[in-house]
Amino acid sequence: MGCGVNRPQDWGFAWLAGVGLLIALLSAFGCCAQAPGLSMAAEGDTLVSVDYEIFGKVQGVFFRKYTQAEGKKLGLVGWVQNTDRGTVKGQLQGPISKVRPMQEWLQRRGSPKSHIDRANFNNEKVISKLDYADFQIVK
Repeated sequence: MGCGVNRPQDWGFAWLAGVGLLIALLSAFGCCAQAPGLSMAAEGDTLVSVDYEIFGKVQGVFFRKYTQAEGKKLGLVGWVQNTDRGTVKGQLQGPISKVRPMQEWLQRRGSPKSHIDRANFNNEKVISKLDYADFQIVK
């Protein structure tokens, strides 16, 4: 049993350690895509769904386009839509650690030419899987 001798019984551990390192690296760099409908809770983050409605100057200022882009950037799924009342409404789904920054964005930032008076969030609930495959603009 000399130092540096590879014994067959040690190969399995080394292989598993290598796989674990590869998974950690891929996760750190965001290389692993999330399949639609798959629970992200395995990553230690609770999946939530929340409805929203945004009031103010939010139509005619590319609010839906910027909302879709921000949602996708954060890795969220859901939808966004103009209403007949001059508001924008929709639904967000994803890990709570990503939904919270999106809610903050909807409440405080929005599109460059928008002016947000208020944002209402309701029907927040924990979900076991995502209901959408991506973030859609609904016409």
